[in-house]
Amino acid sequence: MESPRARTILHADMDAFFVSVELRRHPELVGQPVVVGGTGNRGVVAAASYEARRFGVHSALPSAIARRRCPHAVFLPGDHDHYGEVSGEVREIFDRYTPLVEPLSLDEAFLDVTGSLRLFGDGRTIAERIRAEISDELRLACSVGVAPNKFLAKLASVQAKPVAHAQRIDPGEGVTVVEPGTEQDFLDPLPVQRLWGVGPATLDKLTRLGISSVRDLRRIDLPVLTTALGANQAQHLAALAVGADDREVEPLREAKSISHEETFSENVHGADELRRHIVRLADAVAHRLRRADVAARTVTLKVRFDAGFRTITRSITPPDPVNTGPAIVDALSPLLAGIDPSPGVRLIGVAGSNLGPMSAQLSLLDDAPADDATSAIDAIRERFGISSIAPASTVEGGRVRVTKKGAQQWGPDVRSSRSGDSEDRDRPGDAR
Repeated sequence: MESPRARTILHADMDAFFVSVELRRHPELVGQPVVVGGTGNRGVVAAASYEARRFGVHSALPSAIARRRCPHAVFLPGDHDHYGEVSGEVREIFDRYTPLVEPLSLDEAFLDVTGSLRLFGDGRTIAERIRAEISDELRLACSVGVAPNKFLAKLASVQAKPVAHAQRIDPGEGVTVVEPGTEQDFLDPLPVQRLWGVGPATLDKLTRLGISSVRDLRRIDLPVLTTALGANQAQHLAALAVGADDREVEPLREAKSISHEETFSENVHGADELRRHIVRLADAVAHRLRRADVAARTVTLKVRFDAGFRTITRSITPPDPVNTGPAIVDALSPLLAGIDPSPGVRLIGVAGSNLGPMSAQLSLLDDAPADDATSAIDAIRERFGISSIAPASTVEGGRVRVTKKGAQQWGPDVRSSRSGDSEDRDRPGDAR
């Protein structure tokens, strides 16, 4: 039997990407603690400079806590559109070395460079070339892990990154290589929480078994691990403990859903006001469905109350796939009718999922062309911008409130209006 082909996989991860992009626009802030994200009380940190990380500020931390930990930090609102543009420039550099690029987010990607070794050199050489070109052309930094599979490459890129300590910042190696045959030497010393799937609850169970490192995990009997974690998770972690991962780099990653979420800077208590926001979010979701040439067979409404952060999610499957705002609102109306917002709604979300071709929305008895009004709306927005036309209920103070892709990605900003802009997510199959 022929042995499997040895692969060379890179995981490239930009260093403090959003902050680094902002520092290109604000060079006077270089060397200072800088935080990018939602600047309001309900915002969260998207990225922190290594100077800010010295004070315990990190991504996903509530902005209010970040301000207490580092009062002298400079807080900047995120600019998702600009980060997307820069991410595209980074992607162009990746594409010079291989067509097998699997983006995980705006700031990281897997690259399979197995077929490029004869042309460009070994994995380390390619990684160093990529880092140099990103630095020279874009004035940004990235860390790269090189390994025989995706799992190990991801871990290696973490090892290559700068590390912020309370008293200093270690620059990091920039490139970390896990050579074939050294996988176990690399894995064994790592803390077990570095493995995918080891969250706080699992870590607590492993700690009770005396497991703190990957070496400890590898040496424990599988039946004991199965009793503690269940068969599926035990087998999953046992495989990772020996570096097993046969997943391919997948350059084509279709979105599983298209959604917008919005966190309000002040709670919403009225049903009419809540419905107006849902109309706006549904219109934004529908616009992006049509741009992707798909329709949603399932639509979902998400509501989070302020009290206790209680969240309810309701889904419905309309008779036909939908990709217009009114159709999504009609589908969600029965779900909305069963929700009492009077206690105070903190967040709402609208999503379309179970996606398929737009043509699927036409029934066998209806072969009419797409709605002329919807086509006209799309044409106007394409020519004059997304805020050029919108549902009447989105007009506030004589201005159209638009819901942009990536807006309010990290919660409402200080400068936001009552509801701010909204967040969106295109969820790929292997999203973090």
